[in-house]
Amino acid sequence: MENQTTPTEFILLGFHNIQGLHLLLSWVISIIYIFTILGNMLIIFLSLVEPCLQTPMYFFLGNLSLLDICQTTTTVPQMLVHLVSGRSSISYARCATQLYFVVFFVGAECILLAIMAYDRYMAICKPLRYTLLMNRKFCVLLVSVSWLSGALNAALHMFLTIHLPFCEANRVNYFYCDIPPLLALSCGDISFNVTMILVSSIFLGWSPTLCIGLSYGYIVSRILKIHSPEGRSKAFSTCVSHLTSVLLYYGSSIFTYVRLLSSYSLDNDKLISLLYNIVTPMLNPLIYTLRNKDVKRAMKKVLVRKMFF
Repeated sequence: MENQTTPTEFILLGFHNIQGLHLLLSWVISIIYIFTILGNMLIIFLSLVEPCLQTPMYFFLGNLSLLDICQTTTTVPQMLVHLVSGRSSISYARCATQLYFVVFFVGAECILLAIMAYDRYMAICKPLRYTLLMNRKFCVLLVSVSWLSGALNAALHMFLTIHLPFCEANRVNYFYCDIPPLLALSCGDISFNVTMILVSSIFLGWSPTLCIGLSYGYIVSRILKIHSPEGRSKAFSTCVSHLTSVLLYYGSSIFTYVRLLSSYSLDNDKLISLLYNIVTPMLNPLIYTLRNKDVKRAMKKVLVRKMFF
């Protein structure tokens, strides 16, 4: 009879084939992590203290920064411990907890990016009703929906994953605990898990993508009707940063999870997981500050106050 005992710990093998580069990688990842935390904390701070940034757009941006901080903190510190110590084990309970929060923050961010696209649609296509419709109470409700959707989706997938049999197999070919590598490790039937990933991808992946596409379709149509080149440029500039974040995040996350439905290779997709867990959260503050005059203006005002008062 096949032994289906649940392992007490997992061994993460994400860095096993680059033994000589552990020290260099730990420095690179540490620098990226520090920049991610500082950059996103700056966005949150500015959106809270600067009156000119206390609008729905920056309220959503502050929540996006908070999600990015949470997402990277779920995986990066553990990666650094494994790189520096050389020990890559993680207990079964910690692995399940990490899986929950990874899926939680990924799902919440997918919904939040769609909400941000809807906000840009309302601001550009319904400017006279924007302030009335996108009031503080409604914005808080939208953000709550994104966080709650991510939490419920994560609870479902964690429950399904931890009840899979692993036949004492505990060597995970990944940098952290996530659904794809654990499904690949299981010795049981994973067809229902894959079906639920498809259902989740429809609600948290493809549906928000459709919402974003429709929003920007209306936005582009509206912008093209603006006669002033300056007006068109200003309208486009408020959307470019968000579109860049959407392409980076949705492209990598959908590529990782939806590929389970066809052929899937952990070796090929580990770098994709690093993209949306480490690189994208670091780039978001740069994307939104370098191309955003309001944020740059707010940063200058804060610096001036700190220098002279």
